[in-house]
Amino acid sequence: MSERWYRDLERGLVTRFDSGLLALLAEVLLLDEDEAVTLYSYALGRPSGEALPQAGDGPDVRDLQDFADRHEPLPAYVTDGSWHVAGYNRTMAEWFPWVRGADASPLHWALTAPEAREQLLDWPWHARMYLGMLRFAMVQYGQDVRLLALLDDVLRDRFLERVWRERTCVLASRDGHRFRLRLPHVSPELIEVVPQVLIPARQQGLRLILATQPAPTTT
Repeated sequence: MSERWYRDLERGLVTRFDSGLLALLAEVLLLDEDEAVTLYSYALGRPSGEALPQAGDGPDVRDLQDFADRHEPLPAYVTDGSWHVAGYNRTMAEWFPWVRGADASPLHWALTAPEAREQLLDWPWHARMYLGMLRFAMVQYGQDVRLLALLDDVLRDRFLERVWRERTCVLASRDGHRFRLRLPHVSPELIEVVPQVLIPARQQGLRLILATQPAPTTT
């Protein structure tokens, strides 16, 4: 880049970055895929006229709800783009009754519900991951009043507020992470699950999350 370009950047006059430059920045900064998406979102902004996805009862949600029901007894649920629950199957409601609440959200539950600190083993580590998901969601849907309200709640907690200020990681989802859960109302033993996050090609503002069993380890 020219010296004049850098002078303009320092004066705040550079308002657009082409995709080639962003790709080079992502490479030099060793950004992972989620971090690169965040960089592009900040630099290029949301496409004009794009509506925020909302949880509802449209045909796409009903199709995903049917898919979740067909995968009993695996816990499964559907969310919109800002992680608010649009549907769930019977097993999910038995394992996690919070999904039945109005405006239920796994982010809200994991970060603010007292029982989450008991049910998610090593909760501080999980909290860091969910804060990364909140940060990623706010990059895409920062005007969603529910996300803004959740951030206000998060910043009232001293531990979460410190992690939010100190750690700037972003995370699109918990896809493929291995969880250990303490759910005495389901099993006296610890439960291990691996969430699989599926995004339909025709409606990328929705997600289907299945809690699958981890693959057996080989020796």
